Amino acid sequence: MLFNSIVFLFAFLPLLLLLYYITPKKFRNYTLLLFSLIFYAWGGVSYSLILIGSILINYIFVKQIEKNLSTKKTWLIIGLTVNVLIIVFFKYLDFILYNINVLGYVYSTDFPSIPYQNIVLPLGISFFTFQQMSLLWDVYRNEHTQKTTLPNIALYISLFPQLIAGPIVRYNDIVDQIKSRISTVQLFRSGVQRFVLGLFKKVIIANTCGELADMIFVSPIDTLGTSAAWLGVIAYTFQIYFDFSGYSDMAIGLGRMFGFRILENFNFPYISKSIQEFWRRWHISLSTWFRDYVYIPLGGNRNGPYKTYFNLITVFFLTGIWHGATWSFVVWGLFHGLFLIIERLGFQSILKRLPSAIQWLYTIIVVMVGWVLFRVEALPDALAYIGKLFSFEQLNSSSFLSYLNNEKIIILILAVLSSSLFFVKIKAFLDKRNYTSTLVVQSVLDLGVVLLLLVSIIYINSGSYSPFIYFRF
Repeated sequence: MLFNSIVFLFAFLPLLLLLYYITPKKFRNYTLLLFSLIFYAWGGVSYSLILIGSILINYIFVKQIEKNLSTKKTWLIIGLTVNVLIIVFFKYLDFILYNINVLGYVYSTDFPSIPYQNIVLPLGISFFTFQQMSLLWDVYRNEHTQKTTLPNIALYISLFPQLIAGPIVRYNDIVDQIKSRISTVQLFRSGVQRFVLGLFKKVIIANTCGELADMIFVSPIDTLGTSAAWLGVIAYTFQIYFDFSGYSDMAIGLGRMFGFRILENFNFPYISKSIQEFWRRWHISLSTWFRDYVYIPLGGNRNGPYKTYFNLITVFFLTGIWHGATWSFVVWGLFHGLFLIIERLGFQSILKRLPSAIQWLYTIIVVMVGWVLFRVEALPDALAYIGKLFSFEQLNSSSFLSYLNNEKIIILILAVLSSSLFFVKIKAFLDKRNYTSTLVVQSVLDLGVVLLLLVSIIYINSGSYSPFIYFRF
């Protein structure tokens, strides 16, 4: 079920809110758990069986870690291994078989090809598996926490706002909210505003930029000029940001409607002035997950520069492969890891002495080139597209104006302003003069939210099926 669907907006969510708030407080978690499982089952009952089975398996490991202090590290290792095997089976088995077949054929043309299993990838398995690994780690590290219960763990894993595409919520960050939370009118109102903002970002900005990106990326590479190729990657750069941050906004907003305070997942990443800063602002829940559960356990930067570089490459290799079972994703991860190492080797100090505009230009070009690897799954095609970006062919405006119309131009301008601090500075200006606290301004903001919702619904009705990009991860 999509957040940006009529059935969710006018059936699932209103019914859940009604039943949730008429349910006695001590039973509200059960109502939320039931609807979360229904939400996930909408994509296929078999998916739900996998999710439920995964929850039960991890609950067993959690209880073993709690009960057996002398052997809890062993149970942690077993639990983490089982979760890794689950995600490898569903997400990477055919990728592994493909590479075995390729290597076997290189070694011998008589190598018997291993048939692919064509396993369907369960929705959100990368997200909820990482959350379960976080659960095992956090229970292992915190002996003083109250003992876990199956309903609490089940709700933590399956909570529908962040189940399919994040943010990746840490168990320690939300366990107290699962046990007890306070819903207020102010929190609910801010949740509605945040949800509508995310809906607008997805169905209007991301989808429009996505249409533009698709038109260009599906064109034969030899027909594209450099300017058109840059237009395509710029459109995709905005699409992936507003698509994913829009989902995160909706997840955060929905959480607030039920009393949860889910942490932020984006912080204007496209204003970054280095790749290090970019990864502090982009997909924060994933980058901090890898930092705390992989990078630091490997030693972080405590054992000299070479071990630090090895740890960084390891983390970004895993970051790439986490996103998908293709070599393009691996190269994308290593590409970012390489620039992080280059910055640590001394380029960061050089960069800081340059004008801010140059720092930003360097960062955004690196990020956009990386997005080509992310968008084009076949590595040779991705490299060919990157070559087109720097071939300087057909630089005249006619080579890309044919892809644009008035609507797309307006949306691109809105995307530029919204991915910068433009609206944040306007709000800060109004806040400084206490304008936003007045009843008139609050009424105008509420009216604006209603208008954004209406426009979004119009786009939903007139558009086609458009899942979130990160659903495939």
